[in-house]
Amino acid sequence: MKRIVALDMLRGYALVCIMLDHMPIGLLRNLTLTNFAVFDAAELFVLLSGFLVGMVWVKVEARQGRRTAQLRFLRRAAQVWLALIAGAILLALFSALLFKLHMNHTAVWFQYARWILEHPIGYVATVALMWMQPNLLDVLALYVLLIATVPLTVPFLLRMPWVALAVSVAIWWFAAPLNAMIPNQRPGPGLLFNPFGWQLLFFSGVAMGAFRDRLMPVLQRHGRLLTAVSATVLLFSLTVVLSWKIGAPAKPLTDALRQITGGIDKWSLDFVRFAAILAASWIVAVPLARPFAWMAGTRPGEALAEIGRGGLFSFIVCVMLSIWGDALDMTVAKGGAAWFWLRLAIDLWLIVAFWAIAALWMRRESWLPQLRARLRLD
Repeated sequence: MKRIVALDMLRGYALVCIMLDHMPIGLLRNLTLTNFAVFDAAELFVLLSGFLVGMVWVKVEARQGRRTAQLRFLRRAAQVWLALIAGAILLALFSALLFKLHMNHTAVWFQYARWILEHPIGYVATVALMWMQPNLLDVLALYVLLIATVPLTVPFLLRMPWVALAVSVAIWWFAAPLNAMIPNQRPGPGLLFNPFGWQLLFFSGVAMGAFRDRLMPVLQRHGRLLTAVSATVLLFSLTVVLSWKIGAPAKPLTDALRQITGGIDKWSLDFVRFAAILAASWIVAVPLARPFAWMAGTRPGEALAEIGRGGLFSFIVCVMLSIWGDALDMTVAKGGAAWFWLRLAIDLWLIVAFWAIAALWMRRESWLPQLRARLRLD
């Protein structure tokens, strides 16, 4: 299947934003997506994942049949589940190592470092059963559940799209009580990323990927209207975020906007966040399609695309680097110009390291056989 480079670039951008957002006192986290819209990189990552599922499913089913497509995504669900377990082990061990080196960090809960050493089997078992989802890896638990349903839900969506939409919206509407029924280690009800809420965004992405050849000609007939509406939604979204950032001086505006939006909840996928990410998708896919295609051909765009193509590997690297970056940030003394430049250098170094690791992984076919031969693993 021919890859869409701009799509890979956006996935890489989402992963870089997730890495920076997970560093509580990082400098460049003030420039990530969440600072300019009511949604953040998590929505972008889930929507793009759904889009890729829709694209891949249609092509695989057309060439090899439905059963092959179903088996492919069952295997993918198993891969994501294994990545969740492996990521949880690496996260806890790396956190324990940093504490051993007296490098404090707050990006992940300190208890994971204790549990992996004191109760390793129990720790792994609770993650494998998904009774516990270590923070920073929560979205993988969501992804496991969503991908595991794909062999049944996508054929239903392709056969009866409007009925599937109605069912998805109904599930989203009752997401909170449904999630509360999931047994979980968290003090709150269910999973942090509510799968009954986020499924609406994921399957919207699936529909976009599966039906894009039929959808776009219809939507482009109303292109000007959709662009105007989408731009208005994004400007409204930016206004909401700016009112939050300004704080007390903008309280009257914040209160007025809250009368329209209500409370904006990320974890069950609030409608305002859902509408904003869909509006952004239209702007990027249609009026800004050429600029984004140009950006994908630049050196930074190609670097982000390599990160995006890394898939699960890149996500795990993203988590590890965010913990490392948080620990480095906490070693920098506050105050003075050096504080600013050192923190900026840490963020930039992490982004470059992220690209270098992803690029090395994507080129593994050129060096891995030689390494295996040297280690006599073949």
